[in-house]
Amino acid sequence: EVQLVESGGGLVQAGGSLRLSCPASGFTFDDYVIGWFRQAPGKEREGVSCIRASDGSTFYADSVKGRFTVFRDNAKNTVYLEMNSLKPEDTAIYYCAASIVESIVTVPTVALFGDLYDYWGQGTQVTVSS
Repeated sequence: EVQLVESGGGLVQAGGSLRLSCPASGFTFDDYVIGWFRQAPGKEREGVSCIRASDGSTFYADSVKGRFTVFRDNAKNTVYLEMNSLKPEDTAIYYCAASIVESIVTVPTVALFGDLYDYWGQGTQVTVSS
């Protein structure tokens, strides 16, 4: 059974930091790209970042570039999203997802295209107060 289980969300003040975790199981972790997405109330889902598990190549949305860092621990089949300098507009449910299409991480137009991701977690709430 494929599982992606996000954790680490919570309430933080603007300017603060959080680290989200996404342990994965049920598939060959090293063969996948793991992405982070978010959805705020009343808004469409937005891609945040992704990482290719095999070599650590990454991609970031412009909205988080320089503030968020995605990294992985292959021994633990886990991807992390370190979020710094958080803003109220970062408030959303954050999801991790897995894509078998490894090449997308180097193609900006599709790196965070949700339809290319096969498996999704249930999400974790991040709330940033002003």
